[in-house]
Amino acid sequence: MNASAAYPHSSGTHKPAGVAPTGACDAHMHIYDRRFAHFGAPDAMVDGATVDDYRQLQQRIGTRRTVVVQPRAHGTDNSVTLAAIRSLGTAHARGIAVLRPDVSDAELERLHAGGIRGIRFTLYTPTHAATDFSMVEPLAQRVHALGWHVQLHWSADQIAAHAALLARLPCTIVFDHLARLPLPDAASHPAFGVVSRLRDNGRTWIKLSGAYLDSKVGAAGGYADTTAIAQAWVQQAPERVVWGSDWPHPTEPIAKPDDAVLFDLLSEWVPDAATRHRVLVDNPARLYDFS
Repeated sequence: MNASAAYPHSSGTHKPAGVAPTGACDAHMHIYDRRFAHFGAPDAMVDGATVDDYRQLQQRIGTRRTVVVQPRAHGTDNSVTLAAIRSLGTAHARGIAVLRPDVSDAELERLHAGGIRGIRFTLYTPTHAATDFSMVEPLAQRVHALGWHVQLHWSADQIAAHAALLARLPCTIVFDHLARLPLPDAASHPAFGVVSRLRDNGRTWIKLSGAYLDSKVGAAGGYADTTAIAQAWVQQAPERVVWGSDWPHPTEPIAKPDDAVLFDLLSEWVPDAATRHRVLVDNPARLYDFS
């Protein structure tokens, strides 16, 4: 692809200024494919977001490893995510499924063999959600036996309201998108304290992703208001943070962010090169069971 070519679901045409280290992992992205079952509102589907489309983004930002997160549009039929893992290569890809409590033990074993290493609860907006809060604890108990984690896309208010539930979970917890704390005063929200206490137990992680979701200054301001909370999470536990692109940016249907800018933002969030290597390579290798 030449320097002037457009990239699917990504603005800009340049490559990042920073160079991704060998084995760098994009720990949060989604694949959409109409060949597989899809559900919910018509606008939940994203066209042009197949594995082949994503490979163009990989070439642009330089990542090799990938974590495919089951998108809302495909519900609890995780076939699209399993197929993406196979296409990307099981040595280089893992997945996060969406499940309900009636999932069989045999299905859990099949998903594990296919590269699934966690389950996601996207409850930030309950509309069309495939799961609910009552399902979190029973499913967490079951997947803990497999060594999986629970990944949570919850609002800051939801995190604070369910602090007792979170403290009871036996397995590793991964909070999406900087834990969705309101900006610019993220540390003043009660959820900051909840997540910080959970991180003290050694089993709670943060995804450095989704800079555009809560930023008030946006792309025009370089997402500068995200830096303080990102750096706070890294400072707390640099061994338990990972980075993700959130491609194809399903929350941004009109103006897609520039993925080169998002990748370079990590250098501001994590200025130390050795720590940045840990975030991109070592941490995801441990969390997602890459060899």
